[in-house]
Amino acid sequence: MAKQKKNINEMSFLDHLEDLRWHLIRIVVAVVSVATLAFIFSRFIFDDIIFAPKDMSFPTYKMLCKAATYINVNTTFCAEEIPMIIQNRTMAGQFSADIWTAILAGFIISFPYVIYQLWKFVSPGLHENERKHSRGFIIISSLLFFIGVLFGYYVITPLSINFLANYSVSTVVDNQIDISSYIALVRSSALASGLIFELPIIIYFLTKIGLVTPEVLRKYRKYALVIVLILSAVITPPDIASQVIVAIPILILYQVSIYISKVVVRNQSKKEIQHV
Repeated sequence: MAKQKKNINEMSFLDHLEDLRWHLIRIVVAVVSVATLAFIFSRFIFDDIIFAPKDMSFPTYKMLCKAATYINVNTTFCAEEIPMIIQNRTMAGQFSADIWTAILAGFIISFPYVIYQLWKFVSPGLHENERKHSRGFIIISSLLFFIGVLFGYYVITPLSINFLANYSVSTVVDNQIDISSYIALVRSSALASGLIFELPIIIYFLTKIGLVTPEVLRKYRKYALVIVLILSAVITPPDIASQVIVAIPILILYQVSIYISKVVVRNQSKKEIQHV
């Protein structure tokens, strides 16, 4: 006979750890399963996705080239090719790149299921009316993550590749980039952006547990602006245009987070008044 799941109030600390272990196992199985499929179709992933931003036919370059031509500005976005060669210098370099890229693809594609499993672990401790919004939470958090990944891939990645590949200390030096370095740039740009776009979700939960309020977010808005600019400078090339392009959506997310925090506090206040 199947073992019935205990009521959350009856579960001990070890019971919670056991429950968490099974959720993590399901997450790992899902990621590994999708990663296996990604490994099978690795040629498509590398040729049409990973290496696409090194080709000047990439949509971002075309758009920026048209914009530069319209305002009559000379730019590397209109060049025929990016001056760099991707190479492999270790015996297991390409195999390792294939494995880790497959795992990353498995995590990104499985992200909605990962969020679902984490929510299943947390939701028993929430009120019934809060659990009703679980579907909306999973959809919104997944949507934000995928938008962030696409922003990192179509904006941050090509801007970084174009700048770094055209940067030169001397004509004597050729850009012969190791495959691990190139993939690390694409991976970090896409994944970091995806996680950054989860800011409204993070603020929602921090507000729910009382660690953040709308007043605090408004008070430290100017400091947040400085942090955003520093973050933009870290993950993008050191030119003003690229930093502004990256900073704008992050600042919008911060403003959205303030509104979300305000709504959460307002709803909590209504509940407290009803219970009085």
